[in-house]
Amino acid sequence: MTLTAKDASRRTREICALAPIVPVLVIEDVAHARPLAEALVAGGLPALEVTLRTPAALDAIAVMAEVAGGHVGAGTLITPEDVRAAKRAGATFGVSPGATDALIAACEEEELPLLAGAATATEAMRLLERGYDMLKFFPAEASGGAPALKAIGAPLPQITFCPTGGVSPDNVESYLSLPNVLCAGGSWVAPKKLIDAQDWVGIEALARAAAQSGKAG
Repeated sequence: MTLTAKDASRRTREICALAPIVPVLVIEDVAHARPLAEALVAGGLPALEVTLRTPAALDAIAVMAEVAGGHVGAGTLITPEDVRAAKRAGATFGVSPGATDALIAACEEEELPLLAGAATATEAMRLLERGYDMLKFFPAEASGGAPALKAIGAPLPQITFCPTGGVSPDNVESYLSLPNVLCAGGSWVAPKKLIDAQDWVGIEALARAAAQSGKAG
C-alpha cells in the first residue's frame, strides 16, 4: 500500500496547522534531543523538523518521537535512502528543499507524508499536478520573500505554503498574514547558543512567543 498525494497533503496540512511555527532543528548531540523537544512542545510548538545534517539527526528523531504531544519530522530529505532512514527512526512526516520523482515515490512507498519544497510557480504547478497542494516555499527570503509568495498565490490559490529559509521574528508576520500561508519554518526558536548551553527554559520562552505569531490581527 502506498500513500496517495492527496492523503500526504492532508496529513502535512494537519501537522502544519498545529502551530504557526515549525522549529527547524540542527541537533549535534543526541543527549539534547529529549529536553529540546519537551521545551518546544511545552512552549506550544508540537511540530518539529529535525534536519538530516548531522550524524546525530536520526538518533535524535528516534528519541524525540517518544516525547508526548510532539510530531517529529525529518528535514533535508534528498534521497530515497534518506526517506527510508527517517521512517525507520520514527519520523511522522518529511520535509525536502525541493522535489524529485524518486524522492516523492519513496515517500509514497514508505507512507511518509512529504512537505515538498518549491520556489517558483512552475515547481509548485508540477507538484500540484501530482496531487500535492501543501508545499514548502524555500528558500523563502532568497526567493523574493512574502511579496513573491503573495504573487505566486494569486494564480495558484489552491496551494498552501510553509515558507522556510530566512524567516525570522522580524519578517514572520508578513508571511503569516498571507492567505496561502498556514505556518512558517524557523530556526530562531532553538538557536545553537541556547542548545549548547542547555537553556531549555530559554528555548521554551522563545517557543511560547513564536506560538503567538500571526495572532495579532
